[in-house]
Amino acid sequence: MGQCETKDIRNVAFVGHGASGKTSLVEGILFKAGATKRLGSVDDGTSVSDFDAEEKERKTTIYSSILHCNWRGREINIIDTPGYPDFIGNSIGALSAVETAIVVIAATSGIQVNTQKMWNIARDAGLARMIVITKMDGENIDFPALLDSIWNAFGPECLPLMLPVGHGAGFKGVVDILDLPDEVPGDVIGNVNGSREKLIEAIVSVCDEQLEKYLDGQEIEVEKLKGCFSTAIASGSIVPILCCENKESMGVEEIVDVIVKFTPSPEEGLARMCVSIEGEGDEKEVEVSKSAPFSAQVFKSITDPFVGKLSFFRVFSGMLEGHPEIYNVRAKKNEKIGHMFKTFGKEQQEIESAIPGDIITMSKVEDISVSDTLCDPHAIVKFRDIKFPNPMVSLAIEPKSRGAEQKISETLNRLVAEDSTFRVSRDVQTHELIITGISNLHLDVILSRLKSRFDIDVKTSQPKIPYKETITSTASSQYKHKKQTGGRGQYGEVYLRMEPLERGGGFEFVSEIVGGSIPSQYVPAVEKGIREILAKGVLSNNPIVDVKVALYDGSFHNVDSSEAAFKIAASKAFNLAFNDAKPVLLEPVVNIEVTIPFEFMGEITGNLSSRRGRVQGVDSFGDLQVIKASIPMDEVKNYETELKSMTSGRGSYTMEFSHYDIVPPHLNHAIVAQAKKESETVD
Repeated sequence: MGQCETKDIRNVAFVGHGASGKTSLVEGILFKAGATKRLGSVDDGTSVSDFDAEEKERKTTIYSSILHCNWRGREINIIDTPGYPDFIGNSIGALSAVETAIVVIAATSGIQVNTQKMWNIARDAGLARMIVITKMDGENIDFPALLDSIWNAFGPECLPLMLPVGHGAGFKGVVDILDLPDEVPGDVIGNVNGSREKLIEAIVSVCDEQLEKYLDGQEIEVEKLKGCFSTAIASGSIVPILCCENKESMGVEEIVDVIVKFTPSPEEGLARMCVSIEGEGDEKEVEVSKSAPFSAQVFKSITDPFVGKLSFFRVFSGMLEGHPEIYNVRAKKNEKIGHMFKTFGKEQQEIESAIPGDIITMSKVEDISVSDTLCDPHAIVKFRDIKFPNPMVSLAIEPKSRGAEQKISETLNRLVAEDSTFRVSRDVQTHELIITGISNLHLDVILSRLKSRFDIDVKTSQPKIPYKETITSTASSQYKHKKQTGGRGQYGEVYLRMEPLERGGGFEFVSEIVGGSIPSQYVPAVEKGIREILAKGVLSNNPIVDVKVALYDGSFHNVDSSEAAFKIAASKAFNLAFNDAKPVLLEPVVNIEVTIPFEFMGEITGNLSSRRGRVQGVDSFGDLQVIKASIPMDEVKNYETELKSMTSGRGSYTMEFSHYDIVPPHLNHAIVAQAKKESETVD
């Protein structure tokens, strides 16, 4: 495979909602370009893009797939991404590695929740964008209405470049309105002249010289328009709309032509910014040149059972040749590069060198993670970390077989390194191993991978809510621990005063002993006895917080007193005072932001209120509403499923911990009763 120049590379990611036809379109492009010998199919499991066993079984893209083809002397690097929000991490990683996002919309289903999400991410990142409308051979298509919905959702910069000739069973192909044929077919859908006029106006507005000619009423050569068109797409001033159908690949050739002719090369696309670690920390633009120092960023990582760890990175500057050492900025160490590959689906083709714009795979370097900056050890720079959404849905897991704890921890950490939207933690309070992902489906796929790839079976349950206990008033108590059992006895008496601290105050212990009623060597034992009770709780086996305890009096025996006796006396006295100080449970409260189409506003705000949520405000975001509320964590354990059900899959949410608050009395009793029941079962 001959090495092309950076100016001849086009890096594109296909994004959009699930089942919009992204993978089928990619298969059509690869087949047209001669990169594959036959047209792969998602339904038949013959797609080169969806090659994972899990993807074949579910007939949907779960992982981003890297492919490439050559078209008219240009090298196109293609990343096919998952369409469901559950696997959005792969899509976000892919967008960080390309200059152009191709937003795919099915003519049969229109704009859906992930279409909007991926559009926003690509736009905010400053990427060039194209829209491709697929499935033009489907039934009940209203192309003009679909264009209207695109303009309303995404803005007036979205302009048709191709108009369809017929639709449904009568779809015959497309007409390029910039480079019009001598004879325009009669059954073109849309206003050819009006659309062309709008497109030319938008194109010339980015080129002063052509704009003057246009305003003077002069005819502008198509070739001049095409030069300005590339500039307009690279800057995001124009987002061309194309259309096709996948079965016969009608319109696909025109799409590949637009990619190679008009989308930006790495030299013309988004300027990549980095921070010089050795300099002042100011951001600077990366020089896209072979002669510049090497820099790259990892956007994907997988552990292959046969090949080991594979890291996928995009080269932004400089060259890699042979087996050089490169510097990993996060790990703060040099890594020796062994084999480098160009990836095509599941196949790896070894290469000897890489240039700016290349998307490369490296094998068997263990300490490399997604977002890592790789660079020349003598010119250390850092790219911004790729920003992934916080996972929200958690499960508690434990291995089905004994002795698998160590293996499960190691394996889960491998999966965390592959997936930036997956987290593993151990709850120090409940002692549970918790996995957290974007959705139930996301976690389902993770657990399936755990079984198929690493042969680990687990039991799952809803995580316990980490309640805490505290008091709401002041109380005092006294307890004398006295035992005489022959020989040396046990004696210790303490007087305690307890008062609440402000939320987050923790625990405070003070000794007010004067006059030696308790010798100073026994005071630490009193505090130790209290701290042991704090850790295990009194009401519900949950830790006690925000309490101040004063030891103000007591008595001792010269022979029978001991540290153990004072420890017991302190814990008993603490119990008595705690129960008199109007104890309550505290529950974690989270801040939640729920994003939904406007039509569901009433239902969702009502539902949040029924879950003890307090709505703090509402923001508008295009056609979407963002409801901000605070809500107890216990009330959102199964929220993902219910939100999907209420909004037909069009709602999403994010949340983060806010604070602890008092549990209402009627719920308090139920939680305490359940804890007592569980304690009795254990005993």
